Amino acid sequence: MTDAPPTEAAMGDARFFARSGPHGLATILAVAGGFAPASDRMFTGVAPLRAAGPGDVSFLDNRRYVLALDETAAGAVIVTADLRDRVPAGAVAIVTAAVSEGWARVAELFHPRPPVRPGIHRTATVEDGAIVDPTAEIGAYSYIESGANIGANSRIGPFVSVGPGVSIGRDARIGAHVSISHALLGDRVTLFPGVRIGQEGFGFAATRTGFLSIPQLGRVTVGDDVEIGANSTVDRGSTGDTVIGAGTRLDNLVQVGHNVRIGRCCAIVAQAGIAGSTVLEDFVQVGGQAALTGHIRVGAGARIAGQSGVIGDVAPGATLMGTPAQPRKAFFRQVATLKRITRDPG
Repeated sequence: MTDAPPTEAAMGDARFFARSGPHGLATILAVAGGFAPASDRMFTGVAPLRAAGPGDVSFLDNRRYVLALDETAAGAVIVTADLRDRVPAGAVAIVTAAVSEGWARVAELFHPRPPVRPGIHRTATVEDGAIVDPTAEIGAYSYIESGANIGANSRIGPFVSVGPGVSIGRDARIGAHVSISHALLGDRVTLFPGVRIGQEGFGFAATRTGFLSIPQLGRVTVGDDVEIGANSTVDRGSTGDTVIGAGTRLDNLVQVGHNVRIGRCCAIVAQAGIAGSTVLEDFVQVGGQAALTGHIRVGAGARIAGQSGVIGDVAPGATLMGTPAQPRKAFFRQVATLKRITRDPG
């Protein structure tokens, strides 16, 4: 007797996630940006293929899991046109060219973000001279210092420290235990728990008697729609500003040094570190645990593989890997050569 394969857990545990619905197919199609034959069917939620039931919407964006599509009991599946005929009979095939985007929007339809609860918690401290929009929410034990400005419909979680002069735009979501100083944040910025923004960078002069700290006199500017993952750190500039461009995503545990300038819509994966005064142009991707030395420029659209060590400028559109980082083809040629040299002749 063999154990049955594990099933996927249901999504949207009501203890943690708000739920809306049911929603009709027409609404789902409009949100997903897809098309399907007209129907008056209603749906109650979203779920992965293996866990979905007749009332659920599911999706498939990776052909490696096409067998799960064959076996799903989902009521509707978001797919590309080439997989429409693989959707089981009885399920609605919602066809779109952008499956992941459609899925994200449908999932948010059924599980919307909890609304902001305007007001200042009785245990929070808002100093005289701070500006808090009446529609903003200030969580328990948070501290908003004089001169700070909190924008409309923003949520400041519990135990958050917002320093003097800090500006936070509209619709921001600031998680628990975040500290923000010397920073200007745009609209719709999300900082997950434990993020540190605006602290002094790693700057000092070596003297005969030890290290002498250099004043860090810059700021951090964060563009609209930026997300910064839990326990990530962004140092303020030493002479200029540290800049994170609009739409960029930082994963958890990312370190951004002073004077770093990150362009629009970059993606930086967990445990990556970017040393001071390095520039990342737009749409750069940096893999997990990669390290970028200071004072270099990474061209637009470049990709840095995980655990790479980048010690020089990177051309636009290049793909680098290894330590020291080098073009992908050169890296794999060296790996293949090394394997041939070290192959056991016996």
